[in-house]
Amino acid sequence: MLAVFINVAAVVLGSAVGLLFGRKINDKLKTLVLTSAGLITLLIGLQMAWKGQRILYLLLSILIGGLIGYLLDIEGAILKFGEALKHLAPKSKDDSGGFAQGFLAASVLFCVGAMSILGSFQAGAEGKMDIILIKSVMDGFMAIILTGALGIGVGFSALTILIYQGALTLAAVWVKPWVDLHPLVLSEMSGVGGLMVAMIALNLLELKKIPTGNFLPALIVVVLFVLIDPWLGPLMGG
Repeated sequence: MLAVFINVAAVVLGSAVGLLFGRKINDKLKTLVLTSAGLITLLIGLQMAWKGQRILYLLLSILIGGLIGYLLDIEGAILKFGEALKHLAPKSKDDSGGFAQGFLAASVLFCVGAMSILGSFQAGAEGKMDIILIKSVMDGFMAIILTGALGIGVGFSALTILIYQGALTLAAVWVKPWVDLHPLVLSEMSGVGGLMVAMIALNLLELKKIPTGNFLPALIVVVLFVLIDPWLGPLMGG
């Protein structure tokens, strides 16, 4: 669990730096920071999405997962949770970006990537922390940028990292052999996760408002497609 705690600390520290920085910039500079965060996030998302090997799985997972999320209103539930956490945060004059939106965007960005999964497996099953350490540095810098744009809600995404990556690390002994048997799991989850990160980028750039949280079930749906890949793969030329 040490690797997870390091990742959590990096996000908290980055958010603290971003919060101090954010208080000293005007609206024009804040727009610049928000645009920069959006462009960087878009690049990360596209790099992740490119790793997917089954475009049809990605398409169907996003469609089916998005429908499930819409029916369950997952986005609304996460935003309500974020608003509940807001009462734990110090009062800030600069919350125009929305505490809950910052919490949601950062939680998705920091947790849906293949590095979260693979790094947690490695830390739990092998005791190695190199992947999580690299991720921690990346997350820390992204936390600075996102906090400057969206506020202190970004820092509270450390709770999501603690729960999500902590659970994966503890479960690594049982889960890692299954992932090793299905190498498509990481690539396809990375593809779906990358699209979700790209959705965050579009929100940050204010190009389109997308309820990213509603697409979280797609991460489960794509794993189900991987399970039946031995039968569907030949039909797709895989």
